[in-house]
Order: sequence, then structure tokens, then C-alpha cells
Amino acid sequence: MIFFLTVNEAPSGIFSSQVIDVVKFLNKNFETKVRLLAFISLRAYFANRKKIKNELPDAIVLPMYPKMQNWKNNKFLLSLFCSTYKTDKIIARSVIATKLALTMRDKTIKVIYDGRGAIEAEWREYKVITDEKLLNSISTFEKQVILNSDYRIAVSNALVDHWRSNFSYSGTKHVIIPCTINANFEGIKISADAIIKRRKEMGLNAQDNVFVYSGSVAGWQSFNLLSSFIEPLLEKSALNKIVFFSPADPNIKQLQKLFPTQVICKHLNSNKVHEYLMVGDYGLLIRENSITNKVASPLKYAEYLASGLKVILSENLGDYSQLSSQKNLGIIFTKFGDTTIKPTISEKQKISAEAIQFFSKQNYKEQYKKLISA
Repeated sequence: MIFFLTVNEAPSGIFSSQVIDVVKFLNKNFETKVRLLAFISLRAYFANRKKIKNELPDAIVLPMYPKMQNWKNNKFLLSLFCSTYKTDKIIARSVIATKLALTMRDKTIKVIYDGRGAIEAEWREYKVITDEKLLNSISTFEKQVILNSDYRIAVSNALVDHWRSNFSYSGTKHVIIPCTINANFEGIKISADAIIKRRKEMGLNAQDNVFVYSGSVAGWQSFNLLSSFIEPLLEKSALNKIVFFSPADPNIKQLQKLFPTQVICKHLNSNKVHEYLMVGDYGLLIRENSITNKVASPLKYAEYLASGLKVILSENLGDYSQLSSQKNLGIIFTKFGDTTIKPTISEKQKISAEAIQFFSKQNYKEQYKKLISA
């Protein structure tokens, strides 16, 4: 039995594609049983447990001990379930889950660190955690899980470089698996009729140049930088439009006041996003130059491309800035220029097909095989 362990992660679109879909993929493609074991917050526990179980009925969803700094107090429950299910391997998502998994080592359980990013940098740069004691410990924790795990997943080559330069990692027991798309995106079919239909639904015309931003506009997503790019485009032509697939936000409302006919905001459930992204010509992934972003593998990059959008993105964004230039999948935003050339339908179809192949979990079956047999 393999446990896929998460700590303090609520159900979301990311959770569905990067946790639940991964568990389903492993069970479908390998002769081993993988089971999700999720410790979640007591806040909205029953509602969030139900959401997870609806997608993955055999998931084990447990209440975590209150407050993240008390992560070690979840050891008893984890030990109980590891003993009950005779677990021999734990894939632990991010640092705290891996620290918890490593406490099971005396039970001959192998631990795989699922490295989602530069965690200490992210916590400090974007104030993810405010508890000073935990903040002061996270660098040590991150180094321990990188060096002591039996195997590692990194979302980018840039993340492995970060491990080498900051945590003295010199090993080779790791695989690179970027954030992969879920099954909904693998079924996307790009056509002129489908795009026109969705555009009409949203009050957009065929001749509009549509820029799409999908996801949160919280501070760490660099809204000011995004705004400094998009405002000149909206000023230049009334045909330039931006669609936010985001919750309502004061920043978006301010932009709507300035450009009332050119800014659209529509909040979608995560299971509907794949149906609407194709309305765009370009997907926006503009973020500030931080350590967090330099090693990242933003899921939105894969989802934009799968939907046939070219991506306008920041320089040094994980492995994707270089990939975009090499394969003509996107443009560095500082080099976008004044001329907007809409991708043709055939270009969109080609981008979508390449992305679905590259970012499908099936494309990383060999990497997952290494983990299963580690």
C-alpha cells in the first residue's frame, strides 16, 4: 500500500488535478494500491471532507491537529493508519507532509518528497505562514526532507538547481514532473464554432483580441505588474479585451471602471474552467521576479496551452520561459510589442495538441514508474 499524504490542503482545482488525479492515474496504470490520506483543517472539515470523497470515495480524510506549527501531533493517527494498511511507501506533498512522513521511517517505510516549489522562499516572500517559530524552522525542515527522503519529485529543473545551490543536494534520485492537466483538459477540442459559441455567451466578438487571466488575483500573483501590461493595450484599441476568470476583486473592479466595455470578470467552478479558456487568444502569466516564481511550474501555463492560447509570461518563470521561446508557445511580456497578431485556428489547434500530449500524466508514466519501484 502506498499513501499519498497531504497536510492542511483544502479541496480546490489544484488539489483535484495535482493530488486526486495523480492518485487515480497511479491506481489505473500500476499494479499497486495508492490511497490518498489527507489531513485537513477542522474549519469546514465536514464540507471539505465531502468534496474530497465525492471525487475520490476511498480517500482517507482526517482532521488535522489545530495550527500548522503542531504538525507533529498528527503522527499518532498517521502511524495508526500506516500500521493498519501495512504501508510501505508514502508520497508526501510538500515539506510539512514529508516531515510527518519521515517520522514513520522506523517502520521501514520509504518516503518520496513531492517538491512543489521553493517552500521557505514562498512562505517568506508571500507571507504564507505568519507563525515566527515555524518560519524560523522551515529552512531546516526543507533541507531535511530534500536530503533525507528516499526519492524526490521536482516540478521543474529550476527547482532541482535551487536544491543544489541552497540545500547541498547532490543526488540523482529525483524525477521532473511538472504540474499536469486533469482529464477535463485532455478532452478539449478546439474549433472556430466552439470558440464563437463561448465568445457570444460572454459578449465577445470574433474580431476581438482577447487576453485571459485565470485564477486568483491575490497579492502574490503580481496584479500591479499585470495591470501595467494590460492597461496600455486596452487604451490602444477598443478591440483589445481582457477576461478574468476570477472571483470578484477590488483590483478588477477598478480596472472595469477605467475600461467598462473591455474588462469582463466571470467566476467559474474549477470543473468548468476548461470549457471557457478557449475564448482567449492569449493567456496571461505575468509574475514578479521572485525565487518562488523562478522555480515554479504554474498549472495555468499548461491549461492555457491546452486551450489553444499562446502564453504571455514573465522572464525566468520556472522552465517555461525558455520552453515558450524554443517551441513558439508564448512571448516574454517585455518583448510583446505594440502589434497584436491573433493566433489562427490552426495555430491554436497545434498548440493545444502539443500541450495535451506534453502535460498529460501519461507523458510522465516512466517517471512515476521510478517512484513506484523506488
